[in-house]
Amino acid sequence: MRMFRIWPLAVMAMFAVVNTAQADGTGQVTQLPEVTVTEQVLKQNEPVGPYNQPKWTTGGQIGAESVYVLPAWNAELSQRWFPEIPRRGESDNAFQNEIEVGLPYRFQADFNENWGVDSDGHVQQRGIELEGRWAFADWDVIPLNPTLYFEWEFNDGDSEDGSADAYELKLLLAEQFYQRWHWAFNFINEQQVGGARTTEFKATQTLTYTLMDDKLAAGVEMKFEHTTENGSRSDPEIEFLLGPSLTWRPTPNTHFDLVPLFGLTGDAPTMEAVVVFGIEFGPGGEHEGYEPASARGR
Repeated sequence: MRMFRIWPLAVMAMFAVVNTAQADGTGQVTQLPEVTVTEQVLKQNEPVGPYNQPKWTTGGQIGAESVYVLPAWNAELSQRWFPEIPRRGESDNAFQNEIEVGLPYRFQADFNENWGVDSDGHVQQRGIELEGRWAFADWDVIPLNPTLYFEWEFNDGDSEDGSADAYELKLLLAEQFYQRWHWAFNFINEQQVGGARTTEFKATQTLTYTLMDDKLAAGVEMKFEHTTENGSRSDPEIEFLLGPSLTWRPTPNTHFDLVPLFGLTGDAPTMEAVVVFGIEFGPGGEHEGYEPASARGR
């Protein structure tokens, strides 16, 4: 009976020794080394710059949406094309030349030149835009990394045709979900200061998934727009568009973005798209950037 009482204790002691130690040949017991398993961090998620932001935010955009700010003294030159196929009337081709410069203390300044090609093939100057951004805090200090954005549009043309000057306020939000999922949301209020005094409320967002680290990403993007004019505020135009997005980085400091959006409401165009080619400069080094196209000015 005494043996049956002792053998369970002996078995437990044997398993404890096997799990925590091994014999070194001299009869002494040595401790096994600890094994730590870590997940590899993607290059696009590595922190860069003075604000500790991930590389995927340092291009100023994701899909077609604006995100956060550029690192201080980084810059980007980009060419944007906004083709549109309306449900009624003639198609339009708008273009934008943009330069963005990151400044200290989480500020950013942008300058845009807008022009277009009409249905007869005539090139028209459409105006310029001055923009500024400011992020509330360094990256990941505040949830969703809120950033304020202000823009003034100096538009050319007769104010009666909707080309009056306007200002635009935006709240930019962006976040990373797991290793490969990135999200951005822009809430926009644009107000004309003359002419029809058009008021536009927009909400745009994008969700992208990285297919190849620092090379290729794809996702989905949506745009909601509520537009009214002076004298007819009770009869708004409501647009909702949805479509895919694709970002390709042929080199570490260049990116190509394609975002075709398709109208799902009667007021929305049949299709509008954003096509972007950007070149990045600065001490931030190699980095990846996207932005939702539907939030960009034209």
